[in-house]
Amino acid sequence: MRTLSYRLRPTRMGTGFLILIVLTLVGCVNYSLSLGYGATFLLAGVWAVTAGQAMRAGRALRVRLDPPTEVVAGTPLTLTGQATGLAGTPFEVCLSSVVAATGHTPAETAATRFELNLPPQARGPLTLPPVQIAAYDSLGLWRWVQVLPWAALGVSALPPVFPAPEQGAPPPPARRSGATGEGLGRTAGHEDFSGLRAYVPGDSPRLVSWKHAARTGILLTREFDAPAGTALMLDWADTAALDHAEARLSRLGAWIGAARAAGQPFGLHLPGQTLPTAAGEAHAQAALTALALHQPLPAPLAASSQPRTHAPALSAGALRFTLFGLAVALAPGVLRQPVWVSLLTALLLGYTALQTRPLRVGWLHRTRPLPSWVLGIAAGLAAVALNVEYGTLLGSQAGTALLGLLAALKAAESRNLRDARLLVLLSLFVTFTHFLQGQGPLVALHALLSVTLLLAVGSVWVVPTPEAAAPGADSRSTGEPAPHLSPLRAAAHVVGLALPLMLVLFVLFPRPDGPLWQLPLQGRSQTGLSDEIRAGEFSDLARSDAVAFRADFSAGLPAPQDRYWRGPVFESYDGLSWTQARLRGASPSIEPTGPESVYTLTLEPNGKPWLLTLDVPTDLPSGAFVTTAFQGVNLRSTTTRTRYSIRSRSARLGVQESTERLNYDLLLPVGQSPRARALAASWAKLPPAARIQAGLSYLQQGGFTYTLNPPVLPATDRVDAFLFGARTGFCEHYASAFAFLMRAAGLPARIVGGYLGGEINPDGGYLIVRQQDAHAWVEVWLAGEGWTRVDPTAVVAPARLNTNLSTALTQPNATRAAPSGPLARLRLRIDALQNRWNDTVVGYNGEQQRSLLGRVGLGEVGAAPYLLALLGLMALALVPALLVARRAGQLSDPAARALHDLTVRLHLLRAPGETASAYAARVQERWPQSSESLTAFLSAYHEARYSPEASAEGVKKLRALVRKVRR
Repeated sequence: MRTLSYRLRPTRMGTGFLILIVLTLVGCVNYSLSLGYGATFLLAGVWAVTAGQAMRAGRALRVRLDPPTEVVAGTPLTLTGQATGLAGTPFEVCLSSVVAATGHTPAETAATRFELNLPPQARGPLTLPPVQIAAYDSLGLWRWVQVLPWAALGVSALPPVFPAPEQGAPPPPARRSGATGEGLGRTAGHEDFSGLRAYVPGDSPRLVSWKHAARTGILLTREFDAPAGTALMLDWADTAALDHAEARLSRLGAWIGAARAAGQPFGLHLPGQTLPTAAGEAHAQAALTALALHQPLPAPLAASSQPRTHAPALSAGALRFTLFGLAVALAPGVLRQPVWVSLLTALLLGYTALQTRPLRVGWLHRTRPLPSWVLGIAAGLAAVALNVEYGTLLGSQAGTALLGLLAALKAAESRNLRDARLLVLLSLFVTFTHFLQGQGPLVALHALLSVTLLLAVGSVWVVPTPEAAAPGADSRSTGEPAPHLSPLRAAAHVVGLALPLMLVLFVLFPRPDGPLWQLPLQGRSQTGLSDEIRAGEFSDLARSDAVAFRADFSAGLPAPQDRYWRGPVFESYDGLSWTQARLRGASPSIEPTGPESVYTLTLEPNGKPWLLTLDVPTDLPSGAFVTTAFQGVNLRSTTTRTRYSIRSRSARLGVQESTERLNYDLLLPVGQSPRARALAASWAKLPPAARIQAGLSYLQQGGFTYTLNPPVLPATDRVDAFLFGARTGFCEHYASAFAFLMRAAGLPARIVGGYLGGEINPDGGYLIVRQQDAHAWVEVWLAGEGWTRVDPTAVVAPARLNTNLSTALTQPNATRAAPSGPLARLRLRIDALQNRWNDTVVGYNGEQQRSLLGRVGLGEVGAAPYLLALLGLMALALVPALLVARRAGQLSDPAARALHDLTVRLHLLRAPGETASAYAARVQERWPQSSESLTAFLSAYHEARYSPEASAEGVKKLRALVRKVRR
């Protein structure tokens, strides 16, 4: 079947789908969302697979129309047709870009019947608009469009448009058509039997000689004649009383119709044309054709201006399906957003779902769609409330909460097909926003389920329905799912075929190292170290068992006393809090003293820029640096889970330190804590090391205790209140008091915040450092030794250094932690799986990609081997989809499959509904030399298809006969 043109193009939903892929890809690049890359490439795989589906379905789609029989002016024309193709292919037939019919091709070789309704036309030649045939993929993202000539559809000749017969026309005038005497001549009539002739299609059944047909099996028609003078002669002049030509033709058409119905012979005389007297269907058709083509032809009928109608209401069932998909997409937000946001979202979705059911109980039957102005006010108030709640609308948590509310509001105001499709795309985008909050395995599972469900929802609004559509209406507006294949099953099938391409792109698609633009994802205060030390800061962190980071060492774990993870350094003290200070001066010296440690740090989101390192880092990631206080700092805050490769080593720090910093680290607020000043002054004449020991001895022997619930200290003389009153506290209390004592004793001192220790996971051999491991210690500067770490908490609760927090709180002097219980071991196993997931999926970045490419010998991104491997693997990833498509397109009946193979071999396709015998006859007419082989094939085909004794040998023989047929 030759086509005038064909093309593969995305639907409107498919275009929006492509825009969504581009937007999510940009977001993943900017925010380094590794799991987002995977979801984006999954959508890209769906895009590619459905394109192949649409192309294959379109090439296999065959449409044939039944030729129109008789067309009357001013009367709508209905054409019937049938379509065959791959089982379950959604298709639509359009006339002049107006959807005229839709359907799904059935299984095997059966055909789907449909109707095309054309607008009325004026008398004259029949003109038909171009026919456009479109086949869709199972999700409705692509259309394979063919513009076919009418001849390719089985309509080789078009009948003319007959004039509409006059209603209530008077009888024609009596007139003889022959000589005056009855015996002078006879003509065709209905009075006397004159003989039998061969049956002609269109002859009246009452004229058929049924006795002769029953005896011989041949249809013959009885002929009658009459005196020539009694035959009817219709003349143009008999209609002279009418005022215009169309009315005269309509009257003649009514007279011809009456004679045709009565079987009466008639003749016709028109200006310049005369038809002799005759009877029968062929003669009537010739007479009506002469009327239809009589010159001059009338002007074409003006296109009927139909009144503008409102868009059809959305299907209740499809809308409920869409609301369910949106609810699944929004579900993870319940765990992190304010309760009122979740309640408002649930109310909006519930009220919208309530409108889809015809409730008649009490007041429920009065539910109406919410007005647009109400929804607008609700959106504005929600934005204000979220801004108050989070302090910004640009943050990840505030932004995702607002987006979820907007999606629910959009669902409440959805009225037409465009709204429904936009809601599906918005729900897909909402699914991607969850990656900003976490990229764990459960988030990945939710994304996979949500994407599959929403693809199924989208197909309901795009794929044409099997029902025929009225001219001018959009057949897809009903939104009812196709009966041949469940939308959810079709979506799961496509997603499964897209997974190989997703894996290839996930591994090989270039991963930029930096963001496209700088826009911090601010949110609520996140769990982690603060920018300052106040009483209670670290004790609050100690109540959280959330993971701060994980550290995987390449060559053995450091000893417990060496697991001080250095973070912010606090040097400014105002009597109430310790804060960081930016001091100018020469860079301090670093003198390595020990071996190098190599480890991978996986930081959880904390909203802070610093890196947690052991001792002093010697090799940091790109973009990070070490401050003059020996603190590792990154240029960007850690807003997502991030992996860093770090090298550190023990060293003497700041043996050569600037005088400005040393003097600054001796400053104390004037008049604060006089008793503590006096105590430290008594140590001023001791050697520096002895002063440190004196301070530690005072804490060790002074009856101090370690607790998470210390009493509230006053705003003034806070150190005195702690040392001489409360005598109980957490690490920040001891570090603050000890640093005060050392400065008062004449030794530069500062506080270092960070983490201490970590839990060893035996399944992975790495350290898990939790927020409850947050710790603060003191650095005291000694001449010739530099900054020396002193941990005053360790002398009060030695177990804090050797075990863990829980053991230190209950047994301060313990040297070994209590054994882990079954739940704790299970928790460690789950964490090991989480860590492997982080290593292989979440932590896969540009650096790891370049390392992988180097190991497999593909060179750098963009190199020729890389490009060849990328293209080759992408093509290989699409092979499963191709194999599945070919298998689905094969007929299950071996005989039908053999007949199909024959049509492919001869390059002559079967018409829809054409039998094997009719097809063989058509082939023999075109290639007579194939008669013998075709006869043998046809006999074997019928035996294999219909014989109860059909066997595998018969099928094998049938396949061999296919190869013998020659053109």
